[in-house]
Amino acid sequence: MRMMLALGALLSLACVSAGEAPSNYQSYHGVRVDSDPVLLERYDRALNRCEPEAYSWHRGSPDPNSTLYILALRNCLYRHGFVDRGFYAYPTSSVFQHFLDL
Repeated sequence: MRMMLALGALLSLACVSAGEAPSNYQSYHGVRVDSDPVLLERYDRALNRCEPEAYSWHRGSPDPNSTLYILALRNCLYRHGFVDRGFYAYPTSSVFQHFLDL
């Protein structure tokens, strides 16, 4: 049982994708970030605040391709009101293209 739990945790961290593109995010109300210029400006300001936090050793990692950096960045963007857009938040193959749509 513990082996399955460890394997599940490892796979969940391995499947986190980089998410800095505005097209991957939406506001809490479901409005895509790249569809509204005002929202895009808010996203850029939040990203400028969140990137230094994700680079720090305290929260994330100095390597922008690491899982810790990506998780810290997504956590910070969530605190600023931006959430991932379901299917676009995780890498999937063409077989499961719309399996994770929310």
